Amino acid sequence: MKDYKLYLIDLDGTVYRGDETIASGVNFVHRLQQEGKDYLFLTNNTTRTLEMVVEKLAKHGVVTDTKHVYTPSMATATYILNKHPHDKKIGVYIIGEIGLKSEFLNEHCEFQLNEENPEYVVVGMDTDLTYHKVRVATRAIRNGATFIGTNADLNLPLGDELIPGNGSQCEFIAAATGQKPLYIGKPEPIIVDMALKLTGHTSDETLIVGDNYNTDIRAGFNSDVDQLLTLTGVTTKEDIAGKRKPTILVNSLDEYKI
Repeated sequence: MKDYKLYLIDLDGTVYRGDETIASGVNFVHRLQQEGKDYLFLTNNTTRTLEMVVEKLAKHGVVTDTKHVYTPSMATATYILNKHPHDKKIGVYIIGEIGLKSEFLNEHCEFQLNEENPEYVVVGMDTDLTYHKVRVATRAIRNGATFIGTNADLNLPLGDELIPGNGSQCEFIAAATGQKPLYIGKPEPIIVDMALKLTGHTSDETLIVGDNYNTDIRAGFNSDVDQLLTLTGVTTKEDIAGKRKPTILVNSLDEYKI
């Protein structure tokens, strides 16, 4: 078994499933911690702040800190800042919840909310999406604002239900504007590349771990990072029949030897 130096770990479907703890996922993190392995929770969820993610993990038996969490909110802010290294204020219009807004407005003073003529429209999951928000976003994009989606998830699991995800919201706006968004989160390589830079590790010494073939595993394919697919979440063996196989496939993370 390859000796990986960094593990990029998905959350929902891997460590927990909604409010339900996935024991094999929690045990896997505990084993990484005991072995002193470097890890980063790489989630597509932008609705929670880093502190909220850490608090939720604690409820499932995982004790960690904000330095071990990386979200599309963080990656999106960094992506834009890298495009404007010397600008004092960057106008943004944000559709999203506290996790996304907090990252842009509390963590980075370079950003300024602007509904009239923003340079960027950033769209994250928003369970309070309104027609007014879509209208403002549409007008700004038609007037030249860059359209960024934090992730392209069309659906999200909620109990036994699949609910509309951020990708569905972005499709709404894309249809209204004729502009496709630039996506940052998994399966795009942008968020993985930024996570690697943050940790100082290379792609060939990293393993991405998750339950979703279309996001987690494809993120590995797209960024040349090895992949571990656990069948404790949304993807089944039948789902990947005839498709490119992940580096490692397990029924649960208890089967993986660190």
